[in-house]
Amino acid sequence: MRSFRLRPLVYGSVGAAAAFGLASAAGAAETPIRGGVLNFVVGSTIPSYDAHQETTFGVIHPLAPFYSLLIRVNPDNPQATDDFVCDLCEGKFETAADGMTYTFNIRKNVKFHDGTPLTAADLKATYDKIVFPPEGIPSSRKAWYTQIASFEAPETYKFVIKMKRPLRAIVPALASPYNFVYSKKDLDTNGYSWHKTHINGTGAFKFVQEQPGAFVEGARNESYFIEGRPYLDGYKAIQAPKMSVRLQAIRGDRAAIEFRGFPPKARDDLVAALGDKIKVQEGNWNVLMGAGPNHKIKRFQDVRVRQALAYAFDRWQGAKFMSKIAIVKTVGGVVFPGHELAGSKEWLTTLAGFGTDAKASRAKAKQLLKEAGYPNLKATLWNRAVDQPYKMMGTWYVDEWRKIGVDAHQKVVPTGPWYAGLRQTRDHDIAMDNNAPSVINPAIDVSKWVKGGGSEYTNHQDNKVTELYLDMLNEPDKKKQFDKMRAFEKYLIHDQAHYIPGLWWYRIVPHRSYLKGWKIAPSHYLNQQLDNVWIDPKLM
Repeated sequence: MRSFRLRPLVYGSVGAAAAFGLASAAGAAETPIRGGVLNFVVGSTIPSYDAHQETTFGVIHPLAPFYSLLIRVNPDNPQATDDFVCDLCEGKFETAADGMTYTFNIRKNVKFHDGTPLTAADLKATYDKIVFPPEGIPSSRKAWYTQIASFEAPETYKFVIKMKRPLRAIVPALASPYNFVYSKKDLDTNGYSWHKTHINGTGAFKFVQEQPGAFVEGARNESYFIEGRPYLDGYKAIQAPKMSVRLQAIRGDRAAIEFRGFPPKARDDLVAALGDKIKVQEGNWNVLMGAGPNHKIKRFQDVRVRQALAYAFDRWQGAKFMSKIAIVKTVGGVVFPGHELAGSKEWLTTLAGFGTDAKASRAKAKQLLKEAGYPNLKATLWNRAVDQPYKMMGTWYVDEWRKIGVDAHQKVVPTGPWYAGLRQTRDHDIAMDNNAPSVINPAIDVSKWVKGGGSEYTNHQDNKVTELYLDMLNEPDKKKQFDKMRAFEKYLIHDQAHYIPGLWWYRIVPHRSYLKGWKIAPSHYLNQQLDNVWIDPKLM
């Protein structure tokens, strides 16, 4: 066995946009002050408490502080794509020379909030639920872990992962912020659905209460396993779906921050109004917004109809306009822009709806609809009632489709019913849907679209998508993997148009200057455990 080095097993660093307002060298040396309650606003409600099945920040932001992870992105360096630290493990975990076994030593001083000591058996039970869930138990990211053979707890404080084959992308996947560690006792006693409505973690804060639709409240865990943490006495996550309410909360100092992000004008208005009482952090955002035609609906089973919907877009001009009003900015395919696995602009322009001649693309779209027998196609976009950027992007999608003669409209519903439509009734025409996988790890991130994936909502039955994906995922040669990613991408969004990408998000987070210790990551799911966050009373 050898000490595990993270860098060789993940892809090269992405050139993320600079983060503004980050701590300076002097700021980094500040001594955190203990005390105070952090109020922050969340632009979503909570569909359920179980992060293993959910895919929304509406779960992560209010609930992540109650839980711990096996490993996590370094909270002091969250912009990096290759910097992971132990959370419930300790020291450096190890990997076998052949890459087939990972071994973690588990902390011995961890207790669940009900007083139950944590052991390696809890890690095994948690990851078994995520990767090998029983029939009928949702697991939104199980497709990430197809190359894991088993989880073992050979000793009380030793956790072992056995692989089917070496996989460079597995370590970032293990660091997913959704991998809340649950108690084996809870799972054995109460069943795999218990965590949808109950909370019992090992995080820096203990659950106090939820007032549904209003707030979630947490208090310091005095038995937290990191000495001296957390600094805060507690926090309150205030649910406020309307962006105007969240902005006014920060402006009026009823909340210090909204961790997800605001559009450019909102940032500018806050800075103009509050001056040095506001700091701003921003950077590229690992979220791709797009839409998926529902293959259960007959007219969308015709590939020509799906391709026509894809050809309707002028993404290059659209990006210039939308980036001024919404939290989106960059044109790209299904791989995070700038990553070594991402295709060039020249390559993208060969795909449906990515060309620079919008007039020609739309003419092709109209011809495809005519050939398919749907010259007067009707389509309703099933969308989420979140201001930024869902409704903004939905309006753009509908407008682009109308330019090719589609009678398009959007139906906006609250988060709970929106997810129910995606996962249960599945009777919508087209769903506004994003891929927001947190840690930048494209080889696994694009697993969203494989047939039967936990968050694959187009309901396609295309085995070739899975075949192309696995061929790319398991390719050890970087150059060959790049080429195989292009084959996967072209088939998914051009040849079959199973998914219609829109734009990649751009994250802008203004916050009150007295909030210290938090650093922006390229995902709004990362760095949300709040154990290192503190309030400077001198700046309040």
